[in-house]
Amino acid sequence: MNDSQPIPAVLLLQDGTVFHGKAAGKIGTTTGEICFNTGMTGYQEIFTDPSYYGQLLVATNAHIGNYGTKRAETESHSIKIAGLICKNFTSQYSRIKADASIQEYFEEEGLVGISKVDTRAIVRHIRNKGAMNAIISSEIHDVEELRERLAAVPDMEGLELASVVSTKEPYFCGDPHAPFRVAALDYGIKQNILQCLADRGCYVKVFPAKSSMEDLRAFNPNGYFISNGPGDPAAMDYAIKTVQAILEEDKPLFGICLGHQLLALAAGVPTHKMHHGHRGINHPVKNLITGRSEITSQNHGFEVDRAVIEAKADDIEITHVNLNDATVEGLRLKKRKAFSVQYHPEASPGPHDARYLFDHFIALMSN
Repeated sequence: MNDSQPIPAVLLLQDGTVFHGKAAGKIGTTTGEICFNTGMTGYQEIFTDPSYYGQLLVATNAHIGNYGTKRAETESHSIKIAGLICKNFTSQYSRIKADASIQEYFEEEGLVGISKVDTRAIVRHIRNKGAMNAIISSEIHDVEELRERLAAVPDMEGLELASVVSTKEPYFCGDPHAPFRVAALDYGIKQNILQCLADRGCYVKVFPAKSSMEDLRAFNPNGYFISNGPGDPAAMDYAIKTVQAILEEDKPLFGICLGHQLLALAAGVPTHKMHHGHRGINHPVKNLITGRSEITSQNHGFEVDRAVIEAKADDIEITHVNLNDATVEGLRLKKRKAFSVQYHPEASPGPHDARYLFDHFIALMSN
């Protein structure tokens, strides 16, 4: 795309709201659920986080692309967002170690985006109206035609997407001679989660989403890890049954994000679609066990039911809460070696306040 002759683009929201801007990335049309991330850095890690699969991302930071892109800074093998919405899409970059400009990266990955729109107005709209589907197009400018295409897009609630982004074949991470063996279920796992486990002496076998309990058990793991991922956790009956089977093993289990929701569902706690979710790298969370607070990296649009957990106080304990809205950010099962958090302790991008949770998982496997 020639920066001197920008191509018009249109963003249409499900409620009929229209924004006009300029094309970014590949010329084309894309759809998904619109959401926003408040992080000021780490855009490439965010783009490649599988938890964003099926979503159009609004970047609240004014400049996207200013430090270029680098292949080593990805959380998966490809871009997972469905499209990008930003203020300034900057092809020129200042970092010497970058591999390519963001425009080159998007064209190679086939990603459609829109820039030169009022992202503050879009974010305020989402915060007021809630998450909804949207469509971006730099090839179709007829709003009525876009409206017809958008009407065919399924809602995120009830959508099972984890098996789409999961690995198709098992693979390994870490030293085969490491002291701990961890079976990780890949529902959209981030690479830095695996790195955090490997750095702590874990040899990890990553399994496809719909692997059987027999396959997991055959690895003879010391513990189990349930990953993050996209979509509605309540639509994942196969995963809930697997987590219930893992709990019967009575070995340490650690869940992150979608894994947190699946652990809750396996324990009889329902999940709900949030109004607009938590996405950013500055969410305050309080650890109720230690009394300390931490700044966390988050990316989720569903939550577990706090009232049901409190009603099951003999079996489940809330360990972490969000200081902005009091939603449940962590839990543990009192009669099992199982715990989970809603946020991302590997924090890539984001602060490393919560990486102690990986150490806790190691401690459980050491006992």
